[in-house]
Amino acid sequence: MFNPDKMIANIVEKKLIKQGFTVIARFLLAYIFIVAGFGKIIGYTVTAGYMQSMGVPSALLPLVILLELGGGLALLFGFQTRTIALFLGVFSIVSALMFHGSADDVNAFRKNLAIAGGLFFITIYGGGVACLDALFGKKPN
Repeated sequence: MFNPDKMIANIVEKKLIKQGFTVIARFLLAYIFIVAGFGKIIGYTVTAGYMQSMGVPSALLPLVILLELGGGLALLFGFQTRTIALFLGVFSIVSALMFHGSADDVNAFRKNLAIAGGLFFITIYGGGVACLDALFGKKPN
């Protein structure tokens, strides 16, 4: 009998495919943070003003940039992957609640929650074998 779940499990359990999917997943999750971090650098004044209008001190903007850009790059390369994924996941939920809670922004709210879900998955399972963590002796999954 045809069992698509078993067929897919057999495919993704092949070492090269599993490693490839892990790298792609990290890249796709990291991409949004890297781009957002660069965007905040380029539009620093506008972003600081928006933060202040939402009741968040603009003095936190350098930390946000560090988390988004630095964390995105760390996630991309698989450095301190579980820790970074946890921080980015919590950040995604907090920013969803603080900045995307209006009815007009429900898609961004949902997207942040979905991103957090992917990041929490990486928090649990790690960055795989094709990452810097694996080079430094951290046990990959």
